[in-house]
Amino acid sequence: MIKILIVDDVKKSREALQLILQNYCPQTKVIGQASSAEEAFPLIQTEKPDLVLLDIEMPNGSGFSLLNRFESIDFEVIFTTAFDQYAIKAIKFCALDYLLKPIDIKELIKAIQKTEEKIRHSQERENLQHLLSNLKQRNSPKNKIALPTQEGLAFIMVDDIVRCEADGNYTLIYFKNGKKTVTTRKIKDFEELLNEHAFFRVHRSHLINLNCIEKYYRGDGGYVTMVDGSSIDVARRKKDDFLESLSRI
Repeated sequence: MIKILIVDDVKKSREALQLILQNYCPQTKVIGQASSAEEAFPLIQTEKPDLVLLDIEMPNGSGFSLLNRFESIDFEVIFTTAFDQYAIKAIKFCALDYLLKPIDIKELIKAIQKTEEKIRHSQERENLQHLLSNLKQRNSPKNKIALPTQEGLAFIMVDDIVRCEADGNYTLIYFKNGKKTVTTRKIKDFEELLNEHAFFRVHRSHLINLNCIEKYYRGDGGYVTMVDGSSIDVARRKKDDFLESLSRI
């Protein structure tokens, strides 16, 4: 039996979720409801739920602010939201579950089934810690992010990244100091995560830091040389958007 705590500032939303769970997810038991992050914090400590259905946008503290209060997270989380496109991108990047409001019954059932599988196999919650690390740094002038690697997590400065190169289901990250690391995410995920940090995907296999370009050479699509000495082709179909992006930095 999966013990669930529902956290949402809207009473009707909490009640609707509980009713759906009772009717369609017999493997679950709702052990409580909370209308705010402040109310949820002690409930999680005392009731020890297996899963928290957590609203992101709430008055007086978001779902992320609630999670940041825990030194370690020993429960699963399914986010529920109708807002915050950045949060959705970050959640996708970390391969965590989220549900868009209004909640679709079939999607909720699927999410519960996935959570049941995670609990059964005692999957580590490293992805959630990774998400919180990235969101904590969102408005930091340092722009530090956490990257999932084969060994664990690497904490790096966005400004230190020169370029990202696709390698199948992995991505190679090249840094200004000449080092590189392999991450366990596709380049598309980095394109979404870094699109607010002057990065541009010039080619199917290459995402570059516009601030690390040394020179652009014209041609059919052209190519750029980077501060690490690499030469990267610009796809012809990307050329116009690329030049426009350059004009904005």
